Amino acid sequence: MKRAFIPLLILGALAVVSAWLALSFGSVNTPWQTVWQVISGNERGLPFDLVLQLRLPRAINAFTTGALLALAGALMQVLLRNPLADPYVLGISGGAAVAALCALLLGIGGLWLNAAAFAGALISMLIVFGLARGAGAWSASRLLLTGVIVASGWGAVIGFLLTVSPDAQLRGMLFWLMGDLGSATQYGVGVVTLVLGLGLSLPLARNLNVMARGELTARALGVPVARLRLGLYVLASLLTAVAVMTAGSIGFIGLVAPHVLRLAVGNDHRILLPGAALFGGSLLLLADTVARTALAPQQLPVGVVTALLGVPVFLYLLSRAERR
Repeated sequence: MKRAFIPLLILGALAVVSAWLALSFGSVNTPWQTVWQVISGNERGLPFDLVLQLRLPRAINAFTTGALLALAGALMQVLLRNPLADPYVLGISGGAAVAALCALLLGIGGLWLNAAAFAGALISMLIVFGLARGAGAWSASRLLLTGVIVASGWGAVIGFLLTVSPDAQLRGMLFWLMGDLGSATQYGVGVVTLVLGLGLSLPLARNLNVMARGELTARALGVPVARLRLGLYVLASLLTAVAVMTAGSIGFIGLVAPHVLRLAVGNDHRILLPGAALFGGSLLLLADTVARTALAPQQLPVGVVTALLGVPVFLYLLSRAERR
């Protein structure tokens, strides 16, 4: 088991390096010595404001959002028994996007915008679960099909809202849809949700290992499959809802991070769950750093960067799976 912690140590080091890069680079680069002086409390003035008041909250939000998406993706892949499932596959982001766009149309921003996105995600979660369950039990395939249909419906509503929106508000709406960490200043909810998500999911790791081998095997070994599936769905949905509330729709992190780790360290969820959180947070931190620096002082939506990086990685993983 000690050897199993080596990947976690490597991923922890990656997270530290990613955070250091996020605090050092931007439209104005800050030497690493100055960053250290600011963190240790020996530097004030402009570097202090730049690093601790502007970059640090954004870096925390980027890391927690990426970690939430990756953790939710790992849980969704077990729930749907599909290694290519991601947190958005059940239409949760679509419900959040519709609610957030309605709030923007009404001129609502700040915490109320986040609250609207979170409420929309929860409403979408309840709709999908209610329709998938119907009058009886629900299966992974029925849940997936229902989620895809609901996501398509939300997509149509989003297209309608963008069509009738005034030009003055259209840019902000598009930025939110493509993923934007620029307006995220409060990070307490994301940090608390991530800690709770790991605290609730890690005790389930052994059952998840059995669940991944099939429901019949899990039932034979005494795993409460129905209760576990419901818990996974609710937990993954809440993690996704908080991530979307914080930064909008950011693709590929929840798909690529847990899938790459499965290929690298195997399917032991005692390592996979915390590893996915570390890896997903690091990936989004690096992507946000690129988004802030590639065309500085102009900033790109971080969702665009994750898509540009995620598409070739996803195609490579898919081709590798076909060769196998």
